[in-house]
Amino acid sequence: MRFGLFGGARVGRLDTLGDSHGYSDFIDYLEEADRLGFESIFLVEHHFTGVGQLSASLNLLAYIAARTKRIRLGTAVVVLPWHNPALLAEQIATLDVLSQGRVEFGIGRGYRKVEFEQFCVPMSEAQERFDECLEFLLKAWASDERFSHSGKYWQYRDIVVEPAPVQRPHPPIWMACGSPESIARVARSGFNLLVDQVGSMALTFERLGVYLDTLEQEGREPDAGSVGVARALNIVHNDAERTKAMERRRQTIRNIGELARRPGSTEELVDDGALIGTRDEVIDKLNRLAEGGVEYVLLNTASATRETLQEFVEEIKPHAPLPRSGKTSRMAPVHAASSLSD
Repeated sequence: MRFGLFGGARVGRLDTLGDSHGYSDFIDYLEEADRLGFESIFLVEHHFTGVGQLSASLNLLAYIAARTKRIRLGTAVVVLPWHNPALLAEQIATLDVLSQGRVEFGIGRGYRKVEFEQFCVPMSEAQERFDECLEFLLKAWASDERFSHSGKYWQYRDIVVEPAPVQRPHPPIWMACGSPESIARVARSGFNLLVDQVGSMALTFERLGVYLDTLEQEGREPDAGSVGVARALNIVHNDAERTKAMERRRQTIRNIGELARRPGSTEELVDDGALIGTRDEVIDKLNRLAEGGVEYVLLNTASATRETLQEFVEEIKPHAPLPRSGKTSRMAPVHAASSLSD
C-alpha cells in the first residue's frame, strides 16, 4: 500500500477543519514527510471560508518544491472554471519545471456556491467552462508551435505557452468526483481518480469498482494505484484521545457539509471511513481497505506534526498490506477534453 498526504496549511483562525497549523509548521511537516518517504502531498484549495483554509495552493506548492526533493506535488483540486486557461497552463508548467517533474494536477468543476458568486462566475456555466479550460490546457501543453483557440469563453490568437512542462505531454491529471456516472467518465478519459475522505468503506469500494470495471471495459489495465483514496488519520492512545478525535471528526464533517451546503446526517458520516483508533485499529482498517482493492491512501492527519508522521511510519506502515499489483504505474495521459461532472 502506498501513502501520500492530503490537506493544507491553515492560518490562525477557527480550529475546525482538521488542518490547523500555520504555513511554517506545515512546511516543516512536509519536509519530514519527504524524508520519511511519503509519496505525495495533495493540497486542497478553497476561498472566502472565514476559517483560514488554504487559498493559494500553487504558490505554496512552488515553495514546497524548493524545500523538498522527491515528494510529488498535487492539487486537490484546481477549479478550472475560475481560471484564465493560458495563465493556468503557464503556472502549472512552471511548477513542473521548478519541481523537476513532480506535479500531479488535480482538477475539478467546483461545488461551493459562494465561491462561484464571489469570483463572478455563474455556476450554470461551470461545466462548459471546465470543458473549455481543459481542452485549452491539453492543447497548449502538447503544442510545440504557436496555436489559436476560439471558444465560447476564451479566445487566443497565435500564442505559445512557455515553459513546456517537464512531464510530457503534461503532468498526470486527477479528477475528484463521486457519482458512478462521473467516475466512469473519468476512467474512459484516462484520468486518475481522487476519492474524498468522507465516504464509508463500502461507498469507497463501490466507487473503486466502477472505476476499475470501466477501465477494463475500455481495454485499459484496471490499476487501483491510479485511485487516490483520502482518509482522515488520528492515532489515539487512550479513551480521552478517542473521544476528542471522534468529536473533532463530527465537527469537521459538519463544517464540510455547511460550507458545501449539502445537508446530511453527521452521525452517518462518522463511520469506518476514517482511520481513527489505536495503532492496531488503524492497521486493521488499512487491511480492510486493501481487501476492498485500495492501494493508494492519502492521509489527512488531525495533528499534522512530525511526530505523527514518524509514529505512522514506524508503528503502522510496516504492517500495512502490500499493493496487489506491486506497481506504482501512472495512467496514460488524456489527450482530449471530456465532459466530467459530479
